[in-house]
Amino acid sequence: MLPALEFPADPSWMVPDEEQCALLWDKYDMMPHIRDHCRAVAGVATEIVRRAEERGIIPAGRALSVPLARAAALLHDLAKSYSIRHGGSHAQLGAAWVREETGNPLIAQAVLFHVEWPWSGTSMDDVRDPMRLPVIVAYADKRVRHSEVVTIKERFDDLLVRYGISADKVDNIAANYAHVQAVERAIFERVGIL
Repeated sequence: MLPALEFPADPSWMVPDEEQCALLWDKYDMMPHIRDHCRAVAGVATEIVRRAEERGIIPAGRALSVPLARAAALLHDLAKSYSIRHGGSHAQLGAAWVREETGNPLIAQAVLFHVEWPWSGTSMDDVRDPMRLPVIVAYADKRVRHSEVVTIKERFDDLLVRYGISADKVDNIAANYAHVQAVERAIFERVGIL
């Protein structure tokens, strides 16, 4: 087992860089294809935030930056390999691991919410204001099938095949698809089509 990661004592310690994320991938035995997926998700997430920064549309005081989005996206599936091998929610376990390893509650929140959007159906805040870390990471994840950036329709068709094992799962995937379409429109209105 690798020792706990050490970060500098300044505020940037809460945002691991790519090398530190790779050390966590090693520590938690992340499979190579999941690493590739996380890199592709990070590419989408960082492009969204980069464009938002260029346009000056990130609200003042909002904890959102390219390094933060990159780290959250690189770590969003940290527990996926473990969950494949042993069961359990990779989002919940991954969020706990990320919080423990980085101390960063924002990255942990993005990991926790990247699979299911708990606010869909109850609030459209993520459509009115999509420039929030959990929304961007969840959306970016929905744009990557394996390690390839695809349309959300292509991604959700894949999710139905792989995870649509019951009527409840199919209904949940369909509801998330409609919601992600609205989020995508809101993101594109702000940063352009990806």
